[in-house]
Amino acid sequence: MASSKPVLTTISPITQKPIHTRDELTSDQIPALVEASKAAFAKFKASHDLAARQELVAKALDLLESQADDLARDLTEQMGRPIQYCAGEIKTAVRRGRYMLKVSSDVLKDTPGDEEAGFTRYIRKEALGTILVIFAWNYPYLILVNSLVPALLAGNTLILKPSPQTPTIPETFLHVLEQVGLPKNVVQVAHCGSPDTLATLIATPGINSVTFTGSVAGGLATQQAAAKRVIPVGLELGGNDPAYIRPDVDIKWAAGEIVDGAVFNSGQSCCSIERVYVHQDVYDKFVDAVVEVVNGYKLGDPFSGSSHLGPVISLKSAQNIRAHIEEALRSGAKSLTPDVFKEGEALGETFVRPEILVDVNHSMRVMKEETFGPVIPIQKVTSDEEAISLMNDSDLGLTASIWTRDIATGEKLSESVEAGTVFVNRADYPSPDLAWTGWKNSGRGQTLSKFGFDQFVRLKNFHLKQAPTS
Repeated sequence: MASSKPVLTTISPITQKPIHTRDELTSDQIPALVEASKAAFAKFKASHDLAARQELVAKALDLLESQADDLARDLTEQMGRPIQYCAGEIKTAVRRGRYMLKVSSDVLKDTPGDEEAGFTRYIRKEALGTILVIFAWNYPYLILVNSLVPALLAGNTLILKPSPQTPTIPETFLHVLEQVGLPKNVVQVAHCGSPDTLATLIATPGINSVTFTGSVAGGLATQQAAAKRVIPVGLELGGNDPAYIRPDVDIKWAAGEIVDGAVFNSGQSCCSIERVYVHQDVYDKFVDAVVEVVNGYKLGDPFSGSSHLGPVISLKSAQNIRAHIEEALRSGAKSLTPDVFKEGEALGETFVRPEILVDVNHSMRVMKEETFGPVIPIQKVTSDEEAISLMNDSDLGLTASIWTRDIATGEKLSESVEAGTVFVNRADYPSPDLAWTGWKNSGRGQTLSKFGFDQFVRLKNFHLKQAPTS
């Protein structure tokens, strides 16, 4: 009897029941997939100049935005975020795409060399070819647009490998692009759950660049798979992002912002606030204010329209989050979470309540590792210097935030923080005009901003000398 095709199954984080299946990419399908992309690249390069590519992207973004409210349900179903927040992700992705569209003409234009009589010199940015985009489930539209839009504008073809948890998102984007006239195979979707198959795809000649968004372990595996090839590998990995509350801050306002930055999307953001340091002069007042804010949150059915938090992505994730919490409690931490989440927790094991932990320290995993859940550990500090030292005591460095009325001091302290982005009085917000980049084990390379095109182009120099006429 012939063996059946391998199938990927998406399990609902809400009900724990299957909701989607997709045929899985197999190793023997990889050559045809890559060859189709290579052939499409040659035709796309010949038929679509930058202006034509810009027109395609602009139309696709308009169409995607018009469907945002209808597409929100898919996001809630596949990753559990409350439905009232999901259209916002799609609309934010469109705004990011439009920013990159706006700067693309300037970014991708030729750069002239110095003037010299008898010579013409310039640098051109040319497409690489086929880009493999491997992206996570937690903000799939936002993560995808970070690579897809600049790579497409630069003239590349793409193979999109989504998380098995959110299989419909690249399919939706591909359908939108095809509706506005994108040629066949310029963008393809490959559903792949096998690490070995993915490693084979990365190692295949014809894949000219890889971008990966996900865990540190996944990023290292991607890097290892590409190790025998000379291709760019962009990595956007985890975060253990700290916040520091200075004594001059408006306590009630800061508490609301910190809770939102820590537990929005059930804390499942690479740049969510994972640990909070509070100056001893305002520590007790701040903790009380955080408890009051959390008391107003609702954990519940993400389709209800009234829940602030839904389930986390999986049983495995819920177990990991609770293990971090339980270890901290055994080590002397104390939970101050108000007793208002029992109804939500009764919906299932993946419905993890927001947890406020005090009496924490850096011997605990909840402070040293990425928990990736709705947990707010709060540690008292005695000075700015102690706060900065603790903020930097991590092997991850994606973002960090400082909360103060004194902007000048906040900016000065930011210079000592080891992170790709440092906010003052804000958190959990990748701005499209700034480079999204990680320090330490949080990654390498960058997306967004004018620098977000760099990993999708190569430089070609033209050096022209006037020949003698006699």
